Amino acid sequence: MRKVVSGLFISLDGVTESPDQWQFDHFDAEMGAALGAFIDTEDTILLGRVTYQEWAPYWPTSTDEPYASHINNTHKYVFSSTLDRVEWQNSTLVKHPLAEEINRLKGLPGKNIGVAGSPTLVRSLVQNDLLDELILMIHPIIVGRGKRLFPDRGDLKRLNLLSSQTTSTGVSILIFQPRQA
Repeated sequence: MRKVVSGLFISLDGVTESPDQWQFDHFDAEMGAALGAFIDTEDTILLGRVTYQEWAPYWPTSTDEPYASHINNTHKYVFSSTLDRVEWQNSTLVKHPLAEEINRLKGLPGKNIGVAGSPTLVRSLVQNDLLDELILMIHPIIVGRGKRLFPDRGDLKRLNLLSSQTTSTGVSILIFQPRQA
């Protein structure tokens, strides 16, 4: 069965919002290789509304390869209760319950299902035991403000560390798997 895998840039203080404003100083060949390996294992992408609205105007005309071709050509499922339509090529709007769609997608043949950005969606996947792997690229920076992956309130979730790597710029790439209850 396919896995749902999320990869996020995150600061030491847990901020995932607007990584384009703070992560580039630490982006190196090792991070590029890790991201390349991540996208090579997926053929479906999940997006939340905010990430979709930020990315849909940018990526169709971007020349930032190889990710531009990947994100534009891969089928995307956009989870939103407020959007009425999605216009980015290869995108499908999902309005029905999260678990129903995730279980349907996991039952289809194919590679992994990746979650691009979308920290609110990632949080919902974790809370509902629908995420199979969480890849955190922890940057040695304190952002100080912004949306955090896990806010102050939430349920206890235990994780197992599958692997860790530290890049030459000090980014820790940690791969976690939620523990089964």
